[in-house]
Amino acid sequence: MSRNTRINLLLLLAVALLAVAPLVFGMGDHKEEPFTGADGEAETAITEIEPDYEPWFSPLYEPPSGEIESALFSLQAALGAGVLAYYFGLRRGRRQGEQRALERVGGAEESDGDAG
Repeated sequence: MSRNTRINLLLLLAVALLAVAPLVFGMGDHKEEPFTGADGEAETAITEIEPDYEPWFSPLYEPPSGEIESALFSLQAALGAGVLAYYFGLRRGRRQGEQRALERVGGAEESDGDAG
């Protein structure tokens, strides 16, 4: 098994452990909604500290349900991941193209040297 494969497997295992650990250890069992987003947690903390707090802004669009909100968030994450994957793939492809071009030029110079 190559070094890169081992590193990728370890990273995959680490991500899986990070995703499963809160469920296994019962983190959030004391809460009504244990896995709410950071916005919900912040709203709860603010209303506990300052019950009369009025937000400065209101959302432009309020999804009709939590499922739709989660779906929109997932779509946003997928689009971001797609953009990053495209960018890194493009960079790698360009680098490989440059290496191949340099190899071709180097090979052509060697064959020219043999003729003279």
